[in-house]
Amino acid sequence: MKLDLPTEIDQVVLIFKDPSRRLVVRTVHEAANALIKEWPSDDGEEFLSAVKACLDVMIGKASSTELRSAILRAANEAGVAAVAVLH
Repeated sequence: MKLDLPTEIDQVVLIFKDPSRRLVVRTVHEAANALIKEWPSDDGEEFLSAVKACLDVMIGKASSTELRSAILRAANEAGVAAVAVLH
């Protein structure tokens, strides 16, 4: 099975409680990295949905739009400010 890590999503800027700590998410790989390594909580329902959405996009079972929406919901759940950039 080939994983599609470079799939691009419409950019999301994540701003954590420390305002100097920001992440820009533009690809599935960056989304997965943010969720696994940077997320303040790993037990929320939306967090788990976002992780699953990453995996689903990587194997072609979900769209990048679905992943972006999942990240925004997970950010809201975790109290992470998210700025959605539309193209």
